[in-house]
Amino acid sequence: MSNQPADKKFKKWLDILQQESWQLELIISGFAIYGLFMVIDPIELAAQQAENDNNVYTTLLYQGLEISWYIITINLIAHVILRGLWIGAIGLRYVSGEIDYDRLNYSPKFNRHLQKRVGSFDNYVAQLEKYCSVVFAVTFLLVFYLLGLLVITFCFVLMALWMEKDDTPEWVGDWVVTPLIIFLSVGMVLTFIDFVTQGWLKRKKWTTIVYYPFYWVFKFLTLSFLYRPMVYNFLDTKFGKRLSWLVVPIYLGLTILAGTGFSTSNYLRKEFNTNEYSAGKANYVDELDEDIYFVDRASIPSKVITDPFLNVFVVYGSTVEDDVFYFNKELEPEEDRRGIFSVFSEGHLGWQQLSEGTRDYLSTLEDMYTLSVDSLDFKPEFVFALNRRNQIGYETFLDLEQVASGRHTLHVRRKDHRRDSVYTRTVIRIPFWYFPDRQSVRPTNNAND
Repeated sequence: MSNQPADKKFKKWLDILQQESWQLELIISGFAIYGLFMVIDPIELAAQQAENDNNVYTTLLYQGLEISWYIITINLIAHVILRGLWIGAIGLRYVSGEIDYDRLNYSPKFNRHLQKRVGSFDNYVAQLEKYCSVVFAVTFLLVFYLLGLLVITFCFVLMALWMEKDDTPEWVGDWVVTPLIIFLSVGMVLTFIDFVTQGWLKRKKWTTIVYYPFYWVFKFLTLSFLYRPMVYNFLDTKFGKRLSWLVVPIYLGLTILAGTGFSTSNYLRKEFNTNEYSAGKANYVDELDEDIYFVDRASIPSKVITDPFLNVFVVYGSTVEDDVFYFNKELEPEEDRRGIFSVFSEGHLGWQQLSEGTRDYLSTLEDMYTLSVDSLDFKPEFVFALNRRNQIGYETFLDLEQVASGRHTLHVRRKDHRRDSVYTRTVIRIPFWYFPDRQSVRPTNNAND
């Protein structure tokens, strides 16, 4: 009984705060939108770098951040627009009060229709207030839904990588990983059904027995324990239930709309991969910019080469080291250190092993790769290097003394294997033009000079 006055005071404070919450919503939305537009470029760049490095974990993280950015930005902009309309409606109500349909002097048919469909101006203001508050709350609910989905996806990826590791015992895959994958798969389906049906699995006794163990685990995996009160408060009204049915179709429609475009050619497009007939910006160092930040597979300095040599940089790929180990068994370490490592371990071999194996590693790479200008083959002499975009790879220089002026194509090929079959595949073809600068051409050996 002694807590009742405090409870009443707290509820009264909440009622006052509820009436004034629009100010907080606008402040938060304004600062959030400003901050969101400031961070999208670093997020997209980090996502590209993670994808370029084939880092599955970081790629998932930044892709989730990108999707969250779009959800929050779209919702908050919609919220600010609705709040602006709401503020305008309140100001108009102060000036002209309610809608006077009689003064509009419309026909009886239109008068009845407008009074039925439009109603009073106060109801319109109340509806706008409800939409604004719900849009603001749904924004962060959707982000939490997405975070939960990312956590579950991360669990699947982690278990798949665990099974692929060579040092994982077979019994771990059969008796630990496989049952966990089955449990997560069934739980994910049941959780989705419960979400779509707005809690149908929680209403029946026989479904409760089956669903409760999955629900108990997934409330942690989906982080629902952080936002469940908001969800249940949202679904206990007709308006909330109706809106929840519309959320998914709305975002699917926005996704489809964002993927629409206009094509001017059946054969040409602005985004294309570099090959013998097309020159993409991602393979010429002097054309890398904010839109095309990372090198794609390999690069040369420019489309036009004037020096008597050609600098070739080959980007390190995640599967290259597996092929190096296949063609040179002695380089394969006892413990594969690739993947996640911590401060208590290292992601590479010790300095002594690195110094002993680096030369053999490069020699194996040189045997695997063939660089050609048209039909003229070169044996590469690689060194490990970082390019201007901080991508790791290996580079070499090709002597163009025997190459004529004009258009040429650099072919980058390497040996690969499928099971026990070895074959050579083309990594990339990069077209370029060679017009040597006469002042940089080597002088001929002449005894009279």
